[in-house]
Amino acid sequence: MARAALRSAAWAERWFPDAWVFAALGVIVVAAAVLSFGTTPAVTVNAFGDGFWSLIPFTMQMAFVVIGGYVVATAPIVARLIDFLARTPRTGRTAICFVGLISMLASLLSWGFSLVFGGLLVRALARREELRMDYRAAGAAAYLGLGAVWAMGLSSSAAQLQANPKSMPPGLLAITGVLPFSQTIFLWQSIALTAMLILVSLVICWFTAPSDAHARTAQDFDAVETSTPALPPRSRPGEWLEYSPLLSILIGVLGLGWLGYEFASKPAVTAIANLNTYNFLFLTLGLLLHWRPRSFLNAVTRAVPSTAGVLIQFPLYGGIAALLTHAQGLDGQTLAHRLSDLFVHIASTSSFPLVMGVYSSVLGFFVPSGGGKWLIEAPYVMQAANDLHVHLGWAVQVYNAAEALPNLINPFWMLPLLGVLGLKARDVVGFTFIQLVVHVPLVLGMLWLFGLTLHYVPPLMP
Repeated sequence: MARAALRSAAWAERWFPDAWVFAALGVIVVAAAVLSFGTTPAVTVNAFGDGFWSLIPFTMQMAFVVIGGYVVATAPIVARLIDFLARTPRTGRTAICFVGLISMLASLLSWGFSLVFGGLLVRALARREELRMDYRAAGAAAYLGLGAVWAMGLSSSAAQLQANPKSMPPGLLAITGVLPFSQTIFLWQSIALTAMLILVSLVICWFTAPSDAHARTAQDFDAVETSTPALPPRSRPGEWLEYSPLLSILIGVLGLGWLGYEFASKPAVTAIANLNTYNFLFLTLGLLLHWRPRSFLNAVTRAVPSTAGVLIQFPLYGGIAALLTHAQGLDGQTLAHRLSDLFVHIASTSSFPLVMGVYSSVLGFFVPSGGGKWLIEAPYVMQAANDLHVHLGWAVQVYNAAEALPNLINPFWMLPLLGVLGLKARDVVGFTFIQLVVHVPLVLGMLWLFGLTLHYVPPLMP
């Protein structure tokens, strides 16, 4: 199975284009489908243009999820925490499981933080010469946060979007209403599914970790240790404020004061469900943890390139969402309505989680974007959920759990972690492929089983 995964990864790296190409092809396919049902060219191009910039707030919010996670993970005090944690494991196999556990727990808070923190933890463990840890398996374990459970946590793009009516396209809001976290990631069914995924993932890590005799360490891959650049000494009087913690303290006090008021005046679940509050919290912590503004700004500069895919792809997803929900054909129906009718015909109330899970996981390999892909799928799958009287919050969680599955073998989201580790996707995907083989039946089975315990609740409009 590992050899087959390595071959498939090599094939994907050779033949699969950039993820933006898939998003662009999605625009063309949806536009062609809209035109084929009698929509005029004028209506089609207007829908695409009107939707192109409709997701600017959400696009920036997703970019700041990455930036905030990176800034916090690379703060000096966090680096010392990583070195402390790296002293815990005693064997290579336990080190790999330890990385997997930390990565998955961190991803429930922030997937951006999890990728960077997990990669830095693997590097710190690799510096221990007495520890025979397989560098490939450890890298795969560090990726489990994004590959297994990230979408079940606080940084879930779909759950965050559905909890924030101002971030949603109007067409989607009319279908789903507002779905607070209590109806999505904080359902007991969702928590149980997440716990089971973490446990099973760690068991797989344990049994697939190579023995000391067969382990390939960081030295075997010539993985050069590249620590975070040290802050250069101040050279000009004008840099005084950049190197002084004064501004960090003052801005941090203002930020913490606002956060304190926000959490005191609202239920904690409601406050953290606001993406602006979520990102504000990470940026404030990042500023204070870096202490000096220059250190903070340097970390932001290093984080920004990782947001390029989000910035350039999400406008296309906004155009696709508008084409799906606003471009009406000759019979007055949109493509979203037609697709929802298809789901209604091939699924029942009980089988809907299974059908939607398979569909979302397959599409996720070609459109590797949790939030962007949800904007494409949501208009028709959520309309189908309404028609079949499926619990709308659980439909979101079906998407979240299934959407993460293709991440285990898709190189797109591995790139930030691989950059930290100095590895290539083919080095780790042999291990993540084994995780995928076990996760697919486990996730789909639990989505169907837990779905039977939930009942339909009509959309709640703001």
